[in-house]
Amino acid sequence: MGLDLSENSNKERKKVTVADFSKMKAQGQRIVMVTSYDYPTSTIADDVGVDSILVGDSYGMVVLGYDTTIPVTVEELLPVCQAVKRGARHSLLIGDMPFLSFQISEEDAIRNAGRFIKEGRMEAVKIEGGREMAHIAKAVSNVGIPVLGHIGLTPQTATLHGGYRIQGKNAHSGKSLVEDAKLLEDAGVFGIVLEMITEEVAKVITQTVSVPTIGIGSGRYCDGQVLVLHDILGLYPRFVPKFAKRYANLAATIGEALGEYVSEVRRGTFPEEKHVFKIDDAERNKLDLPQKS
Repeated sequence: MGLDLSENSNKERKKVTVADFSKMKAQGQRIVMVTSYDYPTSTIADDVGVDSILVGDSYGMVVLGYDTTIPVTVEELLPVCQAVKRGARHSLLIGDMPFLSFQISEEDAIRNAGRFIKEGRMEAVKIEGGREMAHIAKAVSNVGIPVLGHIGLTPQTATLHGGYRIQGKNAHSGKSLVEDAKLLEDAGVFGIVLEMITEEVAKVITQTVSVPTIGIGSGRYCDGQVLVLHDILGLYPRFVPKFAKRYANLAATIGEALGEYVSEVRRGTFPEEKHVFKIDDAERNKLDLPQKS
């Protein structure tokens, strides 16, 4: 039986809140999070029942074509957040704070986080970094803005640390990541994204902190999972991470459809009779147009 995406089915769902994340961890219910960057996909994601939608700074790479997430600005993300908000009524909406929107000072972080809430209409923000950003996460949380932490591979600073590498490959780095998670928990985050951390270390973190962990490339023992929507759908052919499962190959499907359109236009077989509009005979006579054969 297919999913019921009707309006009535959608209305039966309750709005997911930050408090629900804690309840889901306590009850052993896995949290499902995806990225979305527009109204159509956020509507679909919300209808099928994802718990949370992240408006990720990955938007810069998968939509704008940047090589990294570094160039993404708050101004670029806010309209995207607004579009996602218009499409999603039930999922918890989280805005990803881009590079240098929170690192400079606590005041700057609070101001920009506030923009995601007030202008972007998000319900929480995500901040990358462990112990070095715990004071920022605390400052933002203290003014009433929920913060999702993010440790392990942090794309905004990955180039400063040798590129995109697996984290927690030895005991020393593993213990450091556990400590990062504890410090973020103490800072008041409501959850922590664990990116490209070895499964064993991610499991320890998940068992150690009381807040839920959301894994991306961090194994099977996190409290939830997040993937980039374009990876799920096969819409970002440039690079497919090992940890991402492709559930469809829409890039190929779109290519085939566009190729058929190009061919039909060039052959003159599109548009067909059913695609055109015609004037009635009386008006045709007034224009001195040739009669239909």
